[in-house]
Amino acid sequence: MAAQLEVAAGFGGGDVGAPQAMATPGLEMMFRADSAKSADEPGSPVTLRTNFNPLAAFVPAVHTDAEGLARVSVELPDNLTRYRIMVVAVDEGGKRFGTGESNLTARLALMVRPSAPRFLNFGDRFELPVVLQNQTDAPMEVNVAARAGNLELALSGVKVTIPANDRIEVRFAASTVMAGSAIVQVAAVSGEYSDAAVVQIPVNTPATSEAFATYGVIDNDAVAQPILQPGDVFPQFGGLEISTSSTALQSLTDAVLYLVKYPFESSEQLASRVLAISALRDVLSSFQAEGLPAPAELEATVSSDIQTLQNLQNNDGGFPYWRRGFESIPFNTIHVTHALYRASQKGYTVSEEMRQNALAYLRNIESHYPAWYSKETRQTLSAYALYVRNLWGDHDPSKAYRLITEAGLENLSMEAVGWLWSVVDNETHLASIQKYVNNHVVETSGSANFTTNYTDQTYLLLSSDRRTDAILLDAIMEKDPQSDLVVKVVKGLLAHRTKGRWENTQENVFVLLALDRYFNTYEAQTPDFVARFWLGDRYAGADEYRGRTADTHDTSIPMTEVIAQTGGEDLPANIILSKEGTGRMYYRLGLSYAPTDLDLKALDAGFVVQREYEALDDPADVTRDSDGTWHIKAGARVKVHITLVATNRRYHVALVDPLPAGLEIINPALAVSQDVPREGPSTLRYGWWWWRPWYDHQNFRDDRAEAFTTLLWDGVYEYNYYARATTPGTFIVPPTKAEEMYSPEVFGRSASDRVIVE
Repeated sequence: MAAQLEVAAGFGGGDVGAPQAMATPGLEMMFRADSAKSADEPGSPVTLRTNFNPLAAFVPAVHTDAEGLARVSVELPDNLTRYRIMVVAVDEGGKRFGTGESNLTARLALMVRPSAPRFLNFGDRFELPVVLQNQTDAPMEVNVAARAGNLELALSGVKVTIPANDRIEVRFAASTVMAGSAIVQVAAVSGEYSDAAVVQIPVNTPATSEAFATYGVIDNDAVAQPILQPGDVFPQFGGLEISTSSTALQSLTDAVLYLVKYPFESSEQLASRVLAISALRDVLSSFQAEGLPAPAELEATVSSDIQTLQNLQNNDGGFPYWRRGFESIPFNTIHVTHALYRASQKGYTVSEEMRQNALAYLRNIESHYPAWYSKETRQTLSAYALYVRNLWGDHDPSKAYRLITEAGLENLSMEAVGWLWSVVDNETHLASIQKYVNNHVVETSGSANFTTNYTDQTYLLLSSDRRTDAILLDAIMEKDPQSDLVVKVVKGLLAHRTKGRWENTQENVFVLLALDRYFNTYEAQTPDFVARFWLGDRYAGADEYRGRTADTHDTSIPMTEVIAQTGGEDLPANIILSKEGTGRMYYRLGLSYAPTDLDLKALDAGFVVQREYEALDDPADVTRDSDGTWHIKAGARVKVHITLVATNRRYHVALVDPLPAGLEIINPALAVSQDVPREGPSTLRYGWWWWRPWYDHQNFRDDRAEAFTTLLWDGVYEYNYYARATTPGTFIVPPTKAEEMYSPEVFGRSASDRVIVE
C-alpha cells in the first residue's frame, strides 16, 4: 500500500528550530484487498500478506520545495503494526540541523493473525489458534477458511461473528503428515473486507541421533571391520565417518610453556620444569612446535635449574621446599632425584656427588618420614623412591615385593602400584599387578582412565586423577606395550586439558613423561604413508601423510550408501582400511543414525538421563497418567527438570533437551520475559557458597535447551529451565540426550514423552 508523507522543513531566514513532521501521531491507514470486485463476488481473490520487511523505507536524501515541504511516497510492507517515522534535516550550508519524529499505524478493518507454534514434530496433533480482529464500529460476520500443505486439517472453514472493535480466537485442529516443512494459509472475508496470512512451520523428526564407534591403529598392511546394515533408521540422516591421523599427540606446547614460565621456584617446581623440558624436547622439535623458546634458551634454563637444585640440597641428601637448611621433604627429594635422572639421559650435566647423596637418602627413605605420616602415604612414597632408584640402576625388587606383600595390592594407591610395576621382576607378581590394573580401568570405545581414591594426606603426595593415569600409562607401555589401553589412556589424558595444558605442575610433568615414552615407542618413524578406504566394493577415499603433523582427516559416507552397500541385517559388509608407507596410522570408524521408532526407551551408553515436567504456579497445572503421558494446562508455566548421571569422568559434554512444540521457553535473559525462580544449590557444582552451575554455557532455542561443559566429574547433576504452554494439542517429545561431543558414541538418553496441552 502506498502512503505519502509530507514534512515541513521551514528553511527561510533567521533562526530555525527542528523541523516538524506533518504526519499526525497515531495516523491510521486502511489496507484493502487489491481487487476491484467485492470480496463477496464469486471468484474474488483475497490478497495474501507476504511482505513482512520491518523497514518500510529508507530515503537518504530528499530536497524541500520553495515552501519548505518534502514529499515521499512509501510502499508499506504487509505488517499490521505501528511504524516509527524519523526525519533528519540540514540547511544548504551544513551548519544547522534538526530532527523530527512521528508514528504511523497500519491496519485492516478485518485482520487475521495465526499464532502457530515455532516448530512441530512428526506425530504431533495440535490446535492452530487464529485471532480474528474487527476494527470497525459494527459487529462483523466473518467466513474463515484454512488450507495447508504437509498438515491434515480437521476443519477447512467456519463462520463466526466478531463484536465491534473486538477480537475472537478460532482454532483449527491439525496433525502432521511427514517431516519437512508445513505451510498454512488462513483467509477471512466479511463483505468488502478481507485479509489472509500464511505461516511456515518446520516439522522435525522426533528421533534422537545416536552413534557408535570403534578405534584402532595400523602399523602394517590393512584391517577389515565388518558392518551390519542398521535396522529401522532414517536413511536421510547420519552415515559412516572415517577419521585418520598420523599421531595420537596433539599440540603439547602449552603444557611445556606452563612449566617453563611457572613463576614460583620451589624444589618441586624446578624439578618438574627440568623433567618436562628434558622429556619433551625431542618430541616438540619433531613437530616444529611454535611458541617455545629457542633450544639454546631451554638448555640454559635446565642447566640453571639443576645448579639451583644442587645449591638447595641439604647435608642428608634431601631437598627442602625453598631454602637449604630447612627440613628435607621426602616427596620433593624423590621428585628431584627423578628429574636429575631424566636430565642426565638427555645429556645434561648432573653432579655425581649430588646424585649419590640423593640416592642414599632414597635408600633409607623410611627413616626420613615424620611420625605423623599415614601408612598409605609412607607406602606410596616408598614405591616412588623404588621406582626412581630403579631408573638410576639401583635395583631393589625384593624391597618392592615386601612392600606389596605387607600392604596387599588392594591397599596400595594406584600410583604406588604403577611405580612398583616397573620394579618387580617376578612373572607371578607382574601378572598379578597387570590383572589388578586391568580390573581398575574404566573404558569407553575411545578413551580410558583409572579409578582412584584419596585420603586426608593426599596433599603430601600432590596426587591427582590425571597424574595417576599418566603413571599407569607409562608402566603399561613398559610392561605391556601391545595393550589396547595405551591409545585410549592417551586420548583420555589429551581430552582433559584446559587451554592446552593440565591442572598443575605435577599433572603436566607426569603426563608429558608418559607421552615422551609413547612418542619414542610408537611414533619413532616419521609418517610417510597413504591411507585408503573401501566400503564393500566401493572405494571411499584416501588420506595422505607426509612428515609429522597433528592434523586429522575425515571422510563421510551417507547412510543411503551404507544401506546400499550392506546386504541386509544378516549380511555384513566390510570396511577396509589400508596403509601404504611408513609410520603409524590411527583411525576412528563412527556410525551415526536416527532410529525411526518414535517411542524410544531410555538408554545408558555412558550417561543416565531423566526428564520431568513440574508445575510452577499451581500443582494442578501439570499431571501425569499411569502410562507416562503428561497433561499441562494451556497458559501454565512449567519447570523442566533434567537429571543427569555420569558414572565416570566425561569430557566435552553436551546436554540437549528437545521441547514439546506446544511449549515456549521463558528466557530470563530477555527484558520482556517474566521472572523465573533462581536456581538453588542442588543444581550447582560446588554448593551454596559458590553459586556456579555445573555447565559452562547454555543456549535457549526455539525447539530445545542446550547445556555444555568441558569436564564433567562422575556424579549426579540437575538442569532446570522454564517454559509456558502456548499451543493446545498432543505433542511427541524426543528424548533428552547427553553425549561427549568428540566421542558421540558415549551418550545416554531419556525415554520419549507424550505431552498434552489442554
